[in-house]
Amino acid sequence: MNETALDLRGLKCPLPALKTRKALAAVACGDLLVVTCTDPMAAIDIPNLVRETGDSLEGQDRQERLLVFRIRKRPAPAL
Repeated sequence: MNETALDLRGLKCPLPALKTRKALAAVACGDLLVVTCTDPMAAIDIPNLVRETGDSLEGQDRQERLLVFRIRKRPAPAL
């Protein structure tokens, strides 16, 4: 499983959520996406996005103005 970093510092709502959605569509099932951003609204928007997509929010950290989200792409459905 791979880890992909997505640096969205400086972008304002709704761009962090939109770019996170696009990045999640591009990573493989089971991979980890680490999103870094500075928009305070991302603290609400990205967890809501993860709930909508069915992926897993493994961690959410705040370091002063910096927000870091660790999102695990959901596994592929069993056939």
